[in-house]
Amino acid sequence: MRFRHPDGSTVHLSYCTNVHPAENLDGVLAQLRDHCEPVRRRLGRDRLGIGLWLAKNAARTLINDPSVLRGLRAELDRRGLEVVTLNGFPYEGFGAEEVKYRVYKPDWADPERLAHTSDLARLLAALLPDDVTEGSVSTLPLAWRTAFDDASARTAQAALTTLAERLDALEELTGKSIRIALEPEPGCTVETTADAIRPLTDIASDRIGICVDTCHLATSFEDPATALDALEAAHISIPKAQLSAALHAEQPHRPEVRAALGAFAEPRFLHQTRARTATGLHGTDDLDEALGGGALPDDTPWRSHFHVPLHAPPAPPLTSTLPVLQDALTRLVGRAEPRTRHLEVETYTWQALPPELRPRSRGQLADGIAAELTLARDLLVDLGLKELP
Repeated sequence: MRFRHPDGSTVHLSYCTNVHPAENLDGVLAQLRDHCEPVRRRLGRDRLGIGLWLAKNAARTLINDPSVLRGLRAELDRRGLEVVTLNGFPYEGFGAEEVKYRVYKPDWADPERLAHTSDLARLLAALLPDDVTEGSVSTLPLAWRTAFDDASARTAQAALTTLAERLDALEELTGKSIRIALEPEPGCTVETTADAIRPLTDIASDRIGICVDTCHLATSFEDPATALDALEAAHISIPKAQLSAALHAEQPHRPEVRAALGAFAEPRFLHQTRARTATGLHGTDDLDEALGGGALPDDTPWRSHFHVPLHAPPAPPLTSTLPVLQDALTRLVGRAEPRTRHLEVETYTWQALPPELRPRSRGQLADGIAAELTLARDLLVDLGLKELP
């Protein structure tokens, strides 16, 4: 979906396909047929943006055979789909029964992360619509925090510097400008937007910036105004923003609140949980650790890294951090000039919701994704953007 910003530029809205498990190219093609095109039809649009997730095996198949890559581009066109952004955070196995800490491997100290991201940039340059010259790829924020020492940090910085040079060369070759966006996430080396400023300043390339994920922003209790103003003051770009909402519990000391939170403690994904106190931020790596007792203070609100559907916050006594998303979106695209032109709805946890909230068919999932995109569209229109055909 495309929108005209009041400054005349185009802002793209997509949804991320990591909600649909696919490890190889056949799986990606099935996604387009079984999920993405049905969502487009529900929205009544001739064209729908998707934030494509290409796992290792799918990416290598496309890199190794230009004719197959041309076939994917043709299939996107045929189904009324377009790609201006890729989700390069998960490497493989995102559809596994247990993902947890595996999603952070390989990290930016591993040469495979550089190789994979370089491949994604090349693929995106080939997949961009003919009338679009800018693409974005979101990636993990360097590494999970444990076992990432000073030597690892130097290796990661060198890898990102090399990547920036490759992106410069790619633009010279193709005329397409691809930018990489580190996605701060609780528990990682770069947990907050503030954590990103120093490493990105050291790299000193406008090719490498930040992906603002509004669920992660909220989970760490970051204030959107403070976070975005600091990035602007440091001249850190925002190639991409992910529109997502976290799980919020206002009174976690109450038994009924803890019981409600327990329904979201599931074995597939990591749900980092945070509490903010006068002495700072306290956290656990997962929601079940927080519920185990004593790990977090329970006299202050909790937020958990669980991407809940934008249009359907959990029932009381829980809620979502949708107001943080709205505040951040206003500051990202509601100004005289947009801070980013790539927006991506990323609710990958539909099948991890409590059983009674999960979609029971492809059709129900498509309905839910279409409802999320409709909410995002309405927010953009309310900010003065005009939806384009």
